[in-house]
Order: sequence, then C-alpha cells, then structure tokens
Amino acid sequence: MNDIAIRISHVSKEYRLGAIGGATLRQELQTKLAKLRGKEDPNLKIGQKAHEKNERFLALDDVSFEIRKGERVGILGHNGAGKSTLLKLICRVTAPTKGEICMNGRITSMLEVGTGFHPELTGRENVYLNGAILGLTKAEIDKKFDEIVEFSEVGQFIDTPVKRYSSGMHVKLGFAVASHLDSEIMIMDEVLAVGDMAFQKKCIDRMRKAAEDEGRTILYVSHNMRTIRELCDRCIVLDHGKVIFDGDVEKAIELYMPQGGEELYKESWVFGEIQKYRLKENDLFSLTSFRFAEKNGFDIHRGTNLHFFLQIHANEVSDRVFLRLIYMNKDDSLIGMTDTKKDPLCLTKGENLFEGVCNTAFLAPGKNKLIIELCGIDSDGKEFFYESVRGYVYFRIVEADKNPDNVWHRSWWGPCDFGIIEIRKLNNRQN
Repeated sequence: MNDIAIRISHVSKEYRLGAIGGATLRQELQTKLAKLRGKEDPNLKIGQKAHEKNERFLALDDVSFEIRKGERVGILGHNGAGKSTLLKLICRVTAPTKGEICMNGRITSMLEVGTGFHPELTGRENVYLNGAILGLTKAEIDKKFDEIVEFSEVGQFIDTPVKRYSSGMHVKLGFAVASHLDSEIMIMDEVLAVGDMAFQKKCIDRMRKAAEDEGRTILYVSHNMRTIRELCDRCIVLDHGKVIFDGDVEKAIELYMPQGGEELYKESWVFGEIQKYRLKENDLFSLTSFRFAEKNGFDIHRGTNLHFFLQIHANEVSDRVFLRLIYMNKDDSLIGMTDTKKDPLCLTKGENLFEGVCNTAFLAPGKNKLIIELCGIDSDGKEFFYESVRGYVYFRIVEADKNPDNVWHRSWWGPCDFGIIEIRKLNNRQN
C-alpha cells in the first residue's frame, strides 16, 4: 500500500431513522404492551406510522475504490447521495457499519465551515489547537504560522474570537490551516462555496500546488463544476449510496448533471406543449418547432455547421423580428451567442418556416445545448425578446479525428477551440 493514500473496501453505513434512546422505561413498556395486544403504539407522533419509528436507511451501500498518493479526486452526487457520509467515515468522525477503510498518512479536513474551531478561542489559538490535534509540535506550527495568517487574509482579526468571524472569514482561516499544516491527505466538503471568487481561485491554486509539488492527496466534494474541472484529475459519482462511475472528469460531470440522459438527443421538437419564457403581452409571435436538417443532426462533427429548420407563428406582418441562438455547456455555463439582428426575419401572417445554419467550428468535443430566443427591436432601437425556449434542444460535438494523441482535453483547455494561430515573422531591425 506504499503508493495508495486511501483504500475503501466494501464499505456500508446504515442509520436508524427517528429518535434513538429518547423513551423512558414506562414508554418502552407501553409500546411493547400495545404491540402484544395488536393495538397502535401510544407513543407514536401524530401522523407517524409504526414502521417509520425504527426504519433504517442505507447511506452507503458496498462502496469500494482506491486513491493513489498525489491524486486530486472529486466526489459528485445529488444531495443525499452519500458524499458527506463517505468523508465522515474517512475522517473517522463515525465508523462504517460494514467494510474497511485504510489510510496512509495524516489527514486535514474541512467538512463544514469552521470545522475544528472553538468559537470562544481566537484565530491564533485555533491555529495552534488544530495543529496540536494533527500531532504537530508548537515549534512546527510556529514555522508555518505567518504563512497561514498571510494566506487567510484575516491578519487584522487573528486575535479576535472566531465566534465574531463571518462565514467567509471562517472559511479563509480554516482552509489556510488545513492547507499549510503538514499532512498527506486533504479533504474538503463544499467549503469554498462560501468564499469570494478571488479566494476560491487562490484555494484551487493552493490545492493543485500541494498535490503536484508536495505529493498531497486531495479529496474534494463540490457542486461547482468549474472548480471540479480546475482542480480534479479524476471523479467518483455517487448515487443513493453506490458508486456509479469512477474515472474521467468530463464523463463524470455529464453523468452527474441533471437531464443528462441520451433520450434528450432527438431530431425535432414541437414547442406547443412545452413551457416557454415569454413577455406577458406577447401574442404576436411564437416559436412553433425546431428540427435538425440531417438525420442524427444532433451529432455534429467538429469543424462542421449545425443545419436546422425553425418554424415561427406570426399574427401580424413584421420585418423587425430576429432570431438569437445562445450556446451553453451541459452544466449551464455560457459559451457564446449568435443572432440575425443585422438581417431580421421577414414574417407573414400564419406559419413561417426558416432554414438556418450556425457555426460550431469553435466548439470543442462534448455535449451542448441551445437557447432559442425570438427577439424584437422597438421604435427607439432597443432590443427585447418575445419568447425563449431553453433546456430542450441538445446537440453533441464529436471528434472527427480518431487519433488519441489529438483528443481535446476539455478540463485543461475549456469548451472552445479558436483554431490555428496565424503568425508571421517580422524582419529583425537594428536599433
């Protein structure tokens, strides 16, 4: 196990729901007697059923995986999937019901804001307290203290009791302590969601540096896909206590994100029955349908265009309406926009069918979606939109080049490929 930092072997964790040990001896006897007589338990809460009183919940179900030293691993899953329970087991906050957890190295963790901080102690005292819990001597903490305070950006308040800190200050000091004290394994559970953007970037850079330069292992739970992409080189996806995926970051994000099933990829949509965002007073123009021109048109080879047909219903003639298409990642982050503002649509009363082609050459391989907006221009030249369809039209950019050496590394380079750089050499000039 020399190169293994964490090994989880067939771990399960079961909880008993409801109050435990809250009944008196008299209440326990009443419950037992009622059960023997076939009557309702007199100690049940209003609306509670008997089977719910001692119902058990399997938070983790036969989970197994290994994490090597120096790996940066993200844990994804919906609320209640078992992420926090898993981290608590690794940190020995609680014990597994079944299975075995082996760790090779000291652990620092932040399972919530201000984990391990005593509210009555000052920031300075809590730094030393956390270091002592990790087994460090005062001399070892002294060497790191100034660096911790500088990183935390709370130097002005370091001698103030932490009960007076804001949640952001708790995170800053807590992360500074966890990342600078000597430990081989860092565990973070959604704590960066509280900090400001500048500090989040600073923390991500610090964790990446700790893994690459110091060989520390990072286990990171977050619902922020941007930080997952920036930090992690591997992801584990949990669902109802089970590991359903362990591997590539982008594939894990695609699996985790809502509405990620292949059933979303179809060739046409009729918008009459779906919810659309629209101006309340709009009864003039409406998006009717959208379909790809080619069969399997949702699979677009990198470097080619998206070819489509769009139908619009108009209740009056107009030449001041234009179409806007907004490109988005599957995780709802914006990529870009294109529109026909310079060439407005010419609408006649009734149904109007348009054929369109939009550029996707700048998109890297992966799953994407379109927001379709029908917009107008008022007499003052200001833009507004009549209605918008979002969350229905999905498409996928596929890599035309099958050479594995040319695969796009989305987590490193992002969702856009801006093509070849045009560069020319200038003649040297003598000053």
